[in-house]
Amino acid sequence: MASWKKLTVSLSVFGCLLGVSGCATDRSKDEWTPNVVTPSDETDTRRRARIKLELASGYLEAGKPEIALDEVKQVLALEPDFADAHNLRGLIFLQLNDLRTAEDSLRRSVSLNGRDPNTWHNLGWVYCQQQKWAEGNSAFQRALAQPNYAGQPRTHLLMGLCQARAGQMADAVRSLTRSVEMDPANPLAAYNLSLLLYRSHNNQQAQFYIRRLNNSESANSESLWLGIRIEHRLGNADAVKQLADQLKRRFPQAQELGKYERGLFDE
Repeated sequence: MASWKKLTVSLSVFGCLLGVSGCATDRSKDEWTPNVVTPSDETDTRRRARIKLELASGYLEAGKPEIALDEVKQVLALEPDFADAHNLRGLIFLQLNDLRTAEDSLRRSVSLNGRDPNTWHNLGWVYCQQQKWAEGNSAFQRALAQPNYAGQPRTHLLMGLCQARAGQMADAVRSLTRSVEMDPANPLAAYNLSLLLYRSHNNQQAQFYIRRLNNSESANSESLWLGIRIEHRLGNADAVKQLADQLKRRFPQAQELGKYERGLFDE
């Protein structure tokens, strides 16, 4: 079972991109664990609360937020000031699309433990979903400021997406570039950076990042289609044909292939 202390918001597919509202989220884990507790440190009440919180985490990851919420209610009945329980409660309400309650829960969590970067990261994303751009940026910065935070590439990624939605394009490029620099193998960061550069008509830079992605095992129909659009804009007919052949061979049912066949390069 995954550790509840490490639950954070991340994006799961290329489709949750710049300018797209209502993106699905999943929970990913990093190696930073706050407030390491050994068995001798725990009271019996805290031990029971921790076990129930681990159970709630498993239900949430299994796509059962209502059952997870019932477990968290029991945790908070045992330990009302359990910061990690309030964090998990926030993620549950995020999945249930109750953003106001998610925000309240996450704000309660950071008020109890302001040193957990994962909770600041989650709060930043919830602010972003409500178009509270300044608050979101501040929360992301608080996450990044915590020492030994292993999730920095993910936070730079989500901060960049939020900055782009807010129209802060220069800041978005810097954040996404930082994410790619810190985690070059992350296809989400590379795709979103390339897409933003393409939309900003920084075509050579966009080409660099999308070519690197499309030459990896992480390439999919969306990344190939973006590569086609970039190469088409740059007038590289041979590169367009090569990418289109890959798209036809690997993803014959993809909607992107239909767009290519209809010549919708500038949609």
